Amino acid sequence: MKKLSLAIFALFVIASCTKEHSKDYISLSGKLENNKDSIITISGRTGVIKTISIKEDGSFKDTLEVPKVDIYTFQTSREKRAPIYLKNGFDISIKGDADKFMTSFEYSGAGSANTKFIVAQLDKSKKIGNPADILALEKEAFTAKMSLLKKEYDSILNSYNDLDSSLVDMATKQNLQMFDYFEKTYKTSKMMGKGKPSPKFENYVDFKGGKKSLDSFKGKYVYIDVWATWCGPCIREIPSLQKLEKEYHNKNIEFVSISTDESRRSGGSWEAAEKKWRDFVKEKQMGGVQLWAGQDYALQQAYQITGIPRFILIDPQGNIVDSNAPRPSDPRLKTLFNSLKI
Repeated sequence: MKKLSLAIFALFVIASCTKEHSKDYISLSGKLENNKDSIITISGRTGVIKTISIKEDGSFKDTLEVPKVDIYTFQTSREKRAPIYLKNGFDISIKGDADKFMTSFEYSGAGSANTKFIVAQLDKSKKIGNPADILALEKEAFTAKMSLLKKEYDSILNSYNDLDSSLVDMATKQNLQMFDYFEKTYKTSKMMGKGKPSPKFENYVDFKGGKKSLDSFKGKYVYIDVWATWCGPCIREIPSLQKLEKEYHNKNIEFVSISTDESRRSGGSWEAAEKKWRDFVKEKQMGGVQLWAGQDYALQQAYQITGIPRFILIDPQGNIVDSNAPRPSDPRLKTLFNSLKI
């Protein structure tokens, strides 16, 4: 009985003497097998916040402080990167194979569950596949797929204990945004899907004089380029577009560029916006049909265009072939044209 009491007392003393990890900093340690790098870099949104030396045997150990609770990047090279959730007070150990970065990592210690959760979320997102395949499902199958995905993401969240409240809030918000995107995009895709009548534009100013509407091109395929003179990615597509225009000259397709230049980027003047467009078209010797939308946002709103350039292909009957067609520089565009025997 006396020996038992002494053993219990010894355990009590050990537990009492165990020092609680400081809340002021993070302890980060571990070992990377097959490692050939010498430095671990911890980076945040504003840049590198810590470098940690790796010993010859692949082991490492150091402390650091983070300015805020967030997802950071743990990396040994540009190709070898992994997310890590850090908060001052965490004591995390990482073990794995440097040749199988992130996928082989085992996380342990105080706060490690947060990173495990993030990796699980990323892994699940990769397994979703091409969102276009989900959006192509019939209504009943799409609804079932969304329900299944929600259960799976909820299951991941419920599989980890002691997650930081900030991470839970972040993940919940991101999941809601993802499902909201799927629901809204699915609804729009059914309205703007292949074979559906295209929303029309009417009386857009033509660089060559007069005005044009979508109906002006009925009987031909119409490849629409929604762009602006201030848009860098739009401008980079111009040479490829000009090359296509020459190649498909006298064929059953019209290349219609619609400028969205507006007053806000032209000193508050619509006249200045139109002049900027005209000067640009003339300077670049742009071919095809050059139109200016002016103050009419109907087409942009109908197609829910939130970023440019945006390319749309419409058939001779005025129906949508592809509401988000490949860019002129994308080889898939010519493949699409050839499949339509344009």
